[in-house]
Amino acid sequence: MRRCALFALVLALTGCAGPLPAEFAPSSPAAGHGHGHQPVQAPPPSPAVGDYNLADVMYLQMAIANHEQGIELVALAEKRAVRPEVAQLAAAIGATQRTEVGQMEAWLTGWGQPTEVDTNPDAHAHHGGMPITDPESLAALAAAPDGEFEERFVSVLTGHQHNAVEMARRELTDGVSPDVKKFADKVVQSRTGQISALLNLGSA
Repeated sequence: MRRCALFALVLALTGCAGPLPAEFAPSSPAAGHGHGHQPVQAPPPSPAVGDYNLADVMYLQMAIANHEQGIELVALAEKRAVRPEVAQLAAAIGATQRTEVGQMEAWLTGWGQPTEVDTNPDAHAHHGGMPITDPESLAALAAAPDGEFEERFVSVLTGHQHNAVEMARRELTDGVSPDVKKFADKVVQSRTGQISALLNLGSA
C-alpha cells in the first residue's frame, strides 16, 4: 500500500503524461474582429521589452542548466539497483524536466535571448549564483557501490531540487513576466512536493 501511495504521489507531483498546461504557453495577441470585416490576423508573438526583464532571462537560463543537470542525475538511477518507487519518481522527474526545458527555451528564443547561461560566475552573483550540483558530487554518486547508491542518490537529488525551489522563489520576487512567474510558482509547488516524497523514500 505504501508503494502504491508513493506512486500516486509521483504522478500528482509531475506533469509527465503530456505537454505543459496551456497556461504555460507564451502568450500571444488575440486576433481582432471588426464589424462586417474579415478577422484581422494576429502577428506572431514578439514580446516587447516591457514583457520581461533581466531577472526573467537569468532565471530561465539558469533553470535550463539546473534542469539539464537534473535530467543527467535521474538518468543514473535507470542503470542502478534501486527500489521501484525510487526509479518511478526519478523517471517522472526526468520526463517533466525535459518538457519544461523545451518551454523555457521557447520563451528565450521568442525574446531573442540565448538559451545558454553565461559561464562567468560573476554574471550570476546577484541572482544567487549558479544553481547546480557540483560535478564532484555527481562523480561520487556515479561511482558509488550499489549498496550505497540509492541513499546517496536520494540525498543528492533532494539538494538539487531544493536549488530549483530557491531559484524559482527569486523569480517570483524579481521577475515581471506573468507567464514565467506562473511557471516559477508551479516549479515551487512541484519541487517542494518532490522533496517531501524524496524525504519519505529516504526514511522508508
